Amino acid sequence: MFLGSRSRLRTAVIAAAVGAGVLTAATPAAAAPAAGTRAYLVITAPGATAGAATAVSSNGGTVWTSYDAIGVIVAHSGAADFATKMRTISGVQKVGATRTSDIPAEAANPPIPAAKSQTAPSTTEPVRSDMAQIGADKAWAKNTGSSSVTVGVLDTGVDDLHDDLKDNFDAANSGSCAYGKLDTRTGSWRDTDTHGTHVAGTIAAAKNGRGVIGVAPGVKIASVRIAEKPSGLFFPENTICAMVFSGDRGFEVTNNSYYTDPWLFNCPDNADQDAILEGVKRAVAYAEGKGVLSVAAAGNENYNLASKSRDTTSPNDSTPATRTVTNACLSVPTEVSGVVSVASITSGNAKSSFSNFGTDKIHVAAPGDSVYSTVPGGGYGSKSGTSMASPHVAGVAALLKSTNPTATPAQLRTLLATQADDLSCTDSRCSGTTAKNNFFGEGRADAFAAVDTGTPPGNSFENTADVAIPDAGAAVTSPITVSGVTGNAPATLKVDVNIVHTYRGDLVIDLIAPDGTAYRLKASSSNDSADNVVATYTVNASSEVANGTWKLQVKDVAAQDTGYINSWKLTF
Repeated sequence: MFLGSRSRLRTAVIAAAVGAGVLTAATPAAAAPAAGTRAYLVITAPGATAGAATAVSSNGGTVWTSYDAIGVIVAHSGAADFATKMRTISGVQKVGATRTSDIPAEAANPPIPAAKSQTAPSTTEPVRSDMAQIGADKAWAKNTGSSSVTVGVLDTGVDDLHDDLKDNFDAANSGSCAYGKLDTRTGSWRDTDTHGTHVAGTIAAAKNGRGVIGVAPGVKIASVRIAEKPSGLFFPENTICAMVFSGDRGFEVTNNSYYTDPWLFNCPDNADQDAILEGVKRAVAYAEGKGVLSVAAAGNENYNLASKSRDTTSPNDSTPATRTVTNACLSVPTEVSGVVSVASITSGNAKSSFSNFGTDKIHVAAPGDSVYSTVPGGGYGSKSGTSMASPHVAGVAALLKSTNPTATPAQLRTLLATQADDLSCTDSRCSGTTAKNNFFGEGRADAFAAVDTGTPPGNSFENTADVAIPDAGAAVTSPITVSGVTGNAPATLKVDVNIVHTYRGDLVIDLIAPDGTAYRLKASSSNDSADNVVATYTVNASSEVANGTWKLQVKDVAAQDTGYINSWKLTF
């Protein structure tokens, strides 16, 4: 269930071959599932699904899709005793139903969400208070994020045609995992609600002088729709599919503003929920092993996740019933190991009334009250929830990855924590210290700290003289003479570039070493219509002698737009 509503109102819900974990596009099935057909996770040792797949067929089920790399099969069956029989099969470790409702007819032939007609683009782009609150407005002056960093939005879909999203949208790495099977048909990723588009704008709406600006407006956005229709729910097989896809496609960060339905908490003493826990844990670990940092909303129940006792809302796909729960029962994916769990704060840095909390459950916090962002059709709107807080942190993580391109997910988690701004307790339920407490974890995410790499004394050289860039003309250069640095340049030479230009896609930018070797920093792109280049590039210049004259070379390859090199800097 997506976590974007203050009132927690709920919206009432192809063959993918995975050998070494690689997903292929789905081909929709021809026949709708029979009444009574349910979905199951069948868990085996990784790399050992073949025998279990045979057993699925011989025990009244069909293999819907399989992830051999993590030992997870998604099966469909209408047999009431399917799970019981499968649990007796040699090599099968766990089996569990993923829902208490039937698989919807739409699973057989998933419709492509219609493209939204777009309203005229906004003509203003004010800095929003939530962005200033986390220092994003200051961060943009140093680094708007690298286009080589992709954030996967695992949600209700994204409107890829929105004026503020289209330039950063990566259609080639987008798709749908709704109904538990990968579908990469064109448009399968589109929003079936408004939630995912809103989240995407907070992460990376373009800095283009129109509408709003995301935390990391220079990074790419990919959409992986996991919400089903008509229920609008996010079932476990959908989450697993999206996590594996994220890893296989090389996303650096994913945002997960939902909890995995139909259970608010999955308890290991229940066979069905135990299989869900195991399947999602393995998928998250698989993604992290591929370099993906998962960021998730903590939830909107105003619940102490470190002191669980009761759940009155599950299962939310049929008839909820009050049940006793313990701390062993987890909300997924936010409580899965390795996932960054995000709480929501108000504009006054207090815990949002709805936000979940808990000692060692919350990692960081971010604004989530009345956040203004993109909605389908070219429009904008405000939403509240930890769903709105989480994408702020995903955006900060994307800036961190842009600044530290070799950082692992574990290192990004550490940076998020150590750079967060401490927040003191705001009411009697809050416990811990200002440095770390159960309301805000390590504190409020800091976008400026993510890009403020500092300048080591004696190792930074800058040229602030303006150099005009002729329109569709010859390349121009700006020199920096380096002296006093021993030996060769580092493998992580930082090149800070500040170019004022009315169409940055026209520009080709190179760093020229003292011996004349050219290092390409930026290629031209007819799809990049944004203004200016304010970015930090990392160059492996370890084969170059550090001392000597380095040059920033810029060429405008197209007509009509003009600009100039404002400044640039080398940091050794």
